Amino acid sequence: MTKLGDHIKTADFKNEKHVPVIELPSVVKPGEPLQITVSVGKEIPHPNTTEHFIAWIELYYLPEGGKFAYHLGRADFLAHGASTEGPNTITCNTEPQAVFKVKLDLPGELIATSWCNIHGLWEGSAELKF
Repeated sequence: MTKLGDHIKTADFKNEKHVPVIELPSVVKPGEPLQITVSVGKEIPHPNTTEHFIAWIELYYLPEGGKFAYHLGRADFLAHGASTEGPNTITCNTEPQAVFKVKLDLPGELIATSWCNIHGLWEGSAELKF
């Protein structure tokens, strides 16, 4: 039997438009509010059409030495140019970028996942250092 992790795709975000990219401030202090931006298509824009789009982004935090990852949040992107007139008939699109504001007191790893309606589940990560 396969596991979900066997089907999660990863790649260098500079060469792949599906990988969620995590951006952190240059200075991070334990226990203080931290703004984390996650986007898909940072270097190569991802299409945002009725036929091909990023549906959501999720963000997780795995503290250093921790047993479990914490689900920090999810952003859904619901508008992809469709209207009652049909597909791609209106410029009403949500771009795949989300901002999460959290407080964390341990270093660890941030893990983001995203879902492309055609190319499936993707993952990107970043190290959180204080």
